[in-house]
Amino acid sequence: MRNIDVNDAIDNNPFGGFQWTVVVLCALLLIVDGYDVFVAGTVLPTLISEWGLTKPQAGALQAWALFGMMFGALIFGPLADRIGRKRGIAISFLLFTVSTLLTGFASSPEQFKVFRFIAGLGCGGLMPNAVALMNEYAPKRLRGTMVALMFSGYSVGGMVAAGFGIGMIPQYGWQPMFFVAAVPMLMLPLVLWKLPESLGFLIRQGRQEQAKAIYARIYPTERLGKNDTLVFSETKGASASMLELFRHQRALRTVMLWVAFFCCLLLVYLLSSWLPKVLQEAGFAERASLLSLFSLNFGGMVGAVLGGWLGDRFGLAKVVVGFFAAAAVSIALIGFDLPVAMLFLMVFVAGATTIGTQILLYASVAQLYNLSVRSTGLGWASGVGRIGAIVGPTLGGVLLAKEFPIQQNFLIFSIPAVVSALAMLVFAISSARRSSALRLAAA
Repeated sequence: MRNIDVNDAIDNNPFGGFQWTVVVLCALLLIVDGYDVFVAGTVLPTLISEWGLTKPQAGALQAWALFGMMFGALIFGPLADRIGRKRGIAISFLLFTVSTLLTGFASSPEQFKVFRFIAGLGCGGLMPNAVALMNEYAPKRLRGTMVALMFSGYSVGGMVAAGFGIGMIPQYGWQPMFFVAAVPMLMLPLVLWKLPESLGFLIRQGRQEQAKAIYARIYPTERLGKNDTLVFSETKGASASMLELFRHQRALRTVMLWVAFFCCLLLVYLLSSWLPKVLQEAGFAERASLLSLFSLNFGGMVGAVLGGWLGDRFGLAKVVVGFFAAAAVSIALIGFDLPVAMLFLMVFVAGATTIGTQILLYASVAQLYNLSVRSTGLGWASGVGRIGAIVGPTLGGVLLAKEFPIQQNFLIFSIPAVVSALAMLVFAISSARRSSALRLAAA
């Protein structure tokens, strides 16, 4: 009779084909999620024209989906710790794909808001659960890279939205951009069939046979005896409550992560909502302005993968601090009269260091909390971040309505990146002190 620690087994064995399946499936889910989030930015200039919206009204229109994401993250993160991550992911996915499809039938801003709010609930629920699931199946030495690689699907979704917008909106209008959400709904049976449940969840529920079946798919060469028991070293001693996030000397780091999430998502949704419109007003054609959204998300994909790789080697916190500093510089420079190639390079860097850094923040949260409260930690961090996401488009609409010089607007836009860099610097110092104290105690 043996007690087999699943956490140690995953950390000490090669990353195999079964785990790559988890990466691919979660990445596909996040491509759809990313499309849903960024499609609103592609259609915003058209909606402003068609419905006669002011910029503050347009910003508020964008905020409804983000408001839904906040509640989705707060509801589905903790819920999945109780019903399982696979169910949480499936419910979230179905919710936002159906609602996105229905958005294409909206005939007024009020209907648009309702459908986008419901879609936001699903988007907000999918993200923390997909990150938590991938984090569990990735060995610690590769965790940052695998989570970032999976989450790069989010940026691919944004690139797909921009690409479709360039080809479809001028000819067919904005509605077909939402009708295409019917296609990803065909993925749901595949998700339910192939995506595994969390091993830690199954073990906590006492469902040993199901956990052993998944374990055997990860390591088919290892034979489990009838009396062998799978255990997860992180499952003991914690409850899935918000208060648990502030225990064990994690309070300061939790707060700093929440500050970074707030500011980072403010920037992500500010830029994704308003960058095409700002560039159109600066004299760029519609296709060129939508190309900026493609460049922003392409940067996000590269930044996520590069940041995950660097984070596994030098520490995520250090990399995140550097990325936020680069974000502050690049966003400020977008407002200046740069050559076109340099402008799109700065947009690319801004995407890499905001969208890409958002993904690294999720990985940082997943590494801070143990398994039994990981989805709760991810849900709360994402929920707090969604407040920033709501503020971003709304703030952008208000600032742009004041008709400040474009340089001044982008200098203001860069301030949250500076705040995030300082918050993560405090987080990094606190984490280093905590690690030093643990090493001294062990000695």
